[in-house]
Amino acid sequence: MNSQESLKNLFYYKDGNLYWKNDNKAKKIKDKIAGDIGSTGYISISKDKKRYLAHRLIYLFHHGYLPKYVDHIDRNKTNNKIENLRPCTLQENSFNRIGCKKNTSGFKNVTKHKTTNKWQVHFTISKKCVYVGLFDSLEVANLMAIEYRKKYHKEFECSEITK
Repeated sequence: MNSQESLKNLFYYKDGNLYWKNDNKAKKIKDKIAGDIGSTGYISISKDKKRYLAHRLIYLFHHGYLPKYVDHIDRNKTNNKIENLRPCTLQENSFNRIGCKKNTSGFKNVTKHKTTNKWQVHFTISKKCVYVGLFDSLEVANLMAIEYRKKYHKEFECSEITK
């Protein structure tokens, strides 16, 4: 299933899902949604004892090529509507991730600086740590973090923190 043509022979697309076109050997699967949600939260499809991520197949199905990474714009791993999928780099994909639930400030890219007891804003850009500064106010630190995310992360900017 590495070409647009082979995908279009096996599936048809509707509302963010791939559907089987034909019955597969003894299984009656014609017109059934292909795939299931795996342990990672992504929908995957099995074919010939191999598993494929549905969002990657859907991207290939529509565009005829497969980028190295495919991002879910809304960060919903099961929303595989083609308008929710975009090509990206690994770094851009990481920009669009929800912040860690271990975050104690409640704001992405903002941590407490232990020695000064101030709020520190920092990012990783191209494998380099970028320190924006130290701030007395958590609210000001968050505003600076938002400004820098918009500047460096552009359309991949995400401010959410996992609850």
